[in-house]
Amino acid sequence: MEGLVTHNTGSHYRVLCDDGKERLCLIKGNLRLRGIRSTNPVAVGDRVQVEVMSADGDNPDYIREILPRRNYIIRRASNLSKESHILGANLDRTLLVCTVVQPQTSTTFIDRYLATAEAYRVPAALVWNKTDLYGPKELEELEFLCAMYRYIGYPCYCVSAETGEGVEALSADLAGQTTLLAGHSGVGKSSLINRLVPGINLRTAEISDAHRTGMHTTTFSQMIALPGSAGGYLIDTPGVKGFGTIDMAPEEVGHYFPEIFKESAHCRFNNCSHTHEPGCAVLAALEEGRIPQSRYTSYLGIMEDKDETKYRQDH
Repeated sequence: MEGLVTHNTGSHYRVLCDDGKERLCLIKGNLRLRGIRSTNPVAVGDRVQVEVMSADGDNPDYIREILPRRNYIIRRASNLSKESHILGANLDRTLLVCTVVQPQTSTTFIDRYLATAEAYRVPAALVWNKTDLYGPKELEELEFLCAMYRYIGYPCYCVSAETGEGVEALSADLAGQTTLLAGHSGVGKSSLINRLVPGINLRTAEISDAHRTGMHTTTFSQMIALPGSAGGYLIDTPGVKGFGTIDMAPEEVGHYFPEIFKESAHCRFNNCSHTHEPGCAVLAALEEGRIPQSRYTSYLGIMEDKDETKYRQDH
């Protein structure tokens, strides 16, 4: 029987099967041994084959096969014995929830996430939350960041999960789609979902006063049905501190930065690394301000990601 994985607690999975029943499942031992170097070989959003062990549901059933994925979001895992962690699969889009303060979301983190979304063919947008907390300085920074990312081609939403500002427009764009939400702990993903799905009442937490960073409230990934006749789902994921890229060859990284890829068509050399070569159109565009310095810095950082322990400590 086939079904859709809706919850992943790390050891157990909930699968909404095609007969309408939700089943608690484990994964078959041989599935773990198929060379899937991941902390979670089965991800929320996966379509799977389920082996039903008991009709009454007294015993867990088993996931015996993952059906082909059309896309997914993946990051470098913190577990040293594994290689990757899949945040969600079979997505229509992903939203990265960001904040200018409390906590601050760095452009380095944003660019790594967006590059991964490009690499795995997931349309991405940015949601800037906590606008109710921003003074003139923060609003100026927000305006600059939105202008930069919109220029590159990424939609930006400015919202306040606290007051509801901007949430209605975001909700309308999510209808009928499967959307993965990601971001640092403390950016307000749970509060935002509570606004988007009235009655869901996800647990939220205050920002740590000591470090002005977020504290984890979501400890496992889950799929949440959106209200309304159009349907759709949100995939809520635990907050992450860092975002290590994976499986990006240095010569491919520029493909995942749309503005760099566009300019690279005019480089003198086909194998240009955009770091030092004569006739590099990317370096010329950087000098002329058509490529933001922060984006180019992020590009160089991903190019240097050969050190596999660089992001393993980040959860």
